[in-house]
Amino acid sequence: MSDESEIDIYLGLDVGKGEHHGTALTPAGKKVFDKPLPNSEPRLRELFTKLQARHGIILVVVDQPASIGALPLAVARDVGCRVAYLPGLTMRRIADLYHGESKTDARDAAIIADAARTMPHTLRDLAPDDETVAELNMLVGFDDDLAGEVTKNRLRRLLTQIHPSLERVLGPRLDHSAVLFLLERYGSPPELRKAGRRRLVSRLLPKAPRMTERLGADVFEALDEQSVVVPGTDAAALIVPSLATSLTAVLDQRRRLATRVEELLETHPLSRVLTSMPGIGVRTAARILIDVGDGSSFATAGHLAACAGLAPATRRSGSSIRSGHPAWRGNKQLKRAFYLAAFASLSQPGSRAYYDKKRHEGKHHVAAIVCLARRRIDVLFAMLRDGTFYAAPSTATA
Repeated sequence: MSDESEIDIYLGLDVGKGEHHGTALTPAGKKVFDKPLPNSEPRLRELFTKLQARHGIILVVVDQPASIGALPLAVARDVGCRVAYLPGLTMRRIADLYHGESKTDARDAAIIADAARTMPHTLRDLAPDDETVAELNMLVGFDDDLAGEVTKNRLRRLLTQIHPSLERVLGPRLDHSAVLFLLERYGSPPELRKAGRRRLVSRLLPKAPRMTERLGADVFEALDEQSVVVPGTDAAALIVPSLATSLTAVLDQRRRLATRVEELLETHPLSRVLTSMPGIGVRTAARILIDVGDGSSFATAGHLAACAGLAPATRRSGSSIRSGHPAWRGNKQLKRAFYLAAFASLSQPGSRAYYDKKRHEGKHHVAAIVCLARRRIDVLFAMLRDGTFYAAPSTATA
């Protein structure tokens, strides 16, 4: 946080679904407010306005800037307060510095306010409300929920149980609407045989004109490899169509969300900067915009890597203990986005060369990808800082 000397009141909010607890401290540490208040705009607006009138400039600090913390932040901005965010993990560590082991809303609010007063470097700025990023946050969060509902593995396990050869043909293609259409209507090997290859091809042709003939041939070749009927096949004929229907609905929702996310990204000034980097697609760019923004909240690329859990944690004690290991903490979703982007970039010569170098040093696949992701954060941070597009490996590191 900058200009801490201008702040007249530090208001810590321990946010909750029905009500928040607020504690306000002066720069000297004097408590001027310490009460619960309803999670409603009129009451929040009344409090912020009253504190402003009595004391001056207010810094409102929360530990959850999204979901239940969204309304108080929006109201605080609307009445002219400054806002900041104390990361939850940081807040828990700071809480260990205070006496007592109780866990109450009042204690948490007091700790948030006092941390903002005495340790401003622990706070993260919250940029003025960006409608695009706010909508992206909601859409990407819903997409993450949908991803958890995908029943692809369950469907593949069931097919493997009753007909392994058929699973080898259809399992890798479950993202295709034609394959799911097939399983919705013919949920077992006997039903596929009964339908016949000609009917199968004719029904699939409108959905997958390029792959229909090959898919039909592969399906019936697989069916010919197994003559026995495994116990449970009749039950699978009821379950497979249901799983295929559910998977179709989820994948359709995710496609619609991806389309909307892409439309929103096109309106954001940093979108083209992010997607110019190999491996960064629509969902990854959205996640970076949500959690990183323009990168100004991070002093260096190392700080960004640490936030994502991609900076190695070093253990050293004299000459007896010297070790480094991957960090277990950090933003898991951001870490996954950087990891997947690094993996997707392996088709680029620079990324592949660096990955191969790490493999030759003895690192396993995952560790080598993590090293590549960390290296790419240096480049991404510079891109965001300078507003420049990704440069070819000949003029920049991968």
